[in-house]
Amino acid sequence: MSSHPTIPPNFLWGAATAAYQVEGAVHEDGRGPSIWDRFCATPGKVRNGDTGEIACDFYHRYRDDVALMRELGLKAFRFSIAWPRVMPNGRGPVNQAGLDFYDRLVDELLGSGIEPLVTLYHWDLPLPLEDAGGWPVRATAEAFRDYAEVVAKRLGDRVTYWLTQNEPHVVAWVGYGYGVHAPGRASSAEAIDAAHHVLLAHGLATEVLRSEVPDACVGISPDLWPMEPASDSPEDVAAAREADGDQNRWFLDPIFRGEYPLDMLELFAPNHPPVREGDMELISAPIDVLGVNYYHRDVVQRTQAGGRRVVHQPDSDYTDMGWEVSPNGLYDILVRLHEDYAPPSIMVTENGAAFGDVREHDGTVSDPERVAYLAAHVESIERAIADGVPVDGYFVWSFLDNFEWAEGYSKRFGIVYVDYPTLERIPKSSFYWYRDTIATAATTRPPVGAPTG
Repeated sequence: MSSHPTIPPNFLWGAATAAYQVEGAVHEDGRGPSIWDRFCATPGKVRNGDTGEIACDFYHRYRDDVALMRELGLKAFRFSIAWPRVMPNGRGPVNQAGLDFYDRLVDELLGSGIEPLVTLYHWDLPLPLEDAGGWPVRATAEAFRDYAEVVAKRLGDRVTYWLTQNEPHVVAWVGYGYGVHAPGRASSAEAIDAAHHVLLAHGLATEVLRSEVPDACVGISPDLWPMEPASDSPEDVAAAREADGDQNRWFLDPIFRGEYPLDMLELFAPNHPPVREGDMELISAPIDVLGVNYYHRDVVQRTQAGGRRVVHQPDSDYTDMGWEVSPNGLYDILVRLHEDYAPPSIMVTENGAAFGDVREHDGTVSDPERVAYLAAHVESIERAIADGVPVDGYFVWSFLDNFEWAEGYSKRFGIVYVDYPTLERIPKSSFYWYRDTIATAATTRPPVGAPTG
């Protein structure tokens, strides 16, 4: 942290998780199966055959974990609601026991002075909805609206911050276009349909939240990063522009401008999003906050075959996920969002890194690479705020080591180490760094109106 931080007084210092990655208890208290339960049970889909069946057992251990959050000094905790825990069939009967869990979690957080930030969808689609067509069909977005209403009615008296969807690009393309994530389909046409219906679900849920929670702060969390050309050649510049359209503009333009980018519509032709009258008005209804999930930048090159590829940077550091450590990219994307789309508020709802953490002989876990990563990205946020970007929160990904989707338990993102055989929690050195950063930001902030140069 700088000696004169620009962080605003009401800044939400947070950490994040997702239901399937931490909860476990997949067969308990009436929870139905999700697409990830089936995907994990399919041989060869998840590294080492890992599943989220137990995960971090957050479902049973959440009180102890919230106590750790209190020790950390968190101002907010981002978690997702498991749709199949609340509505096992995706629509129809509500499982009250599932809602009861989130009721208890919200109360535990508030009782510890921690603001809950709820994500309604973090990839665990109820299996019956997938079997009826999944996100490529419109009915899934309509079912999501009903699910959002159920959750809002139950938690809306205590939850202010709501995110409708997490990383719609991953939902659509990694799940339906590339087949790397659940449900494992590989169809560009289905991915484009899915992307539209995920955005439509966002719009429908936003409408519901406005109705049920009048003071709600509503947003969505796409995964965004800069796409830089590998050279000044027209081919590489065009490839980077395409990559930006695919990853960033395909979702930002509908949300903020009510339209899909024309160059990408031409690129994806003859496939076309299944837009109906009124869809774009719903999708582009004003939001209160844009969540930004940021991990790295991509340097893009046109291949000889006319495609594009990400070019390794020999002078850069990389995480265990093979992602470049590029904190300046966070500054760049925040400034660009402010200049091109002008969201009223931005929160960095995910930022973090996987490294090969090991427990030392004395029982501690030292992760200096993660400390350096997080510190550099917080500094980029300070720079963006100093330049007028309205950044109002930062959420480390992740609070706990957890089930990292198709990578299973092979990648550790947490600031708290989880010993999976025993489920013991061991705060890493990054935990203590973050604790001190939060405390320092609270105590060294200049008086209101004082210069912050």
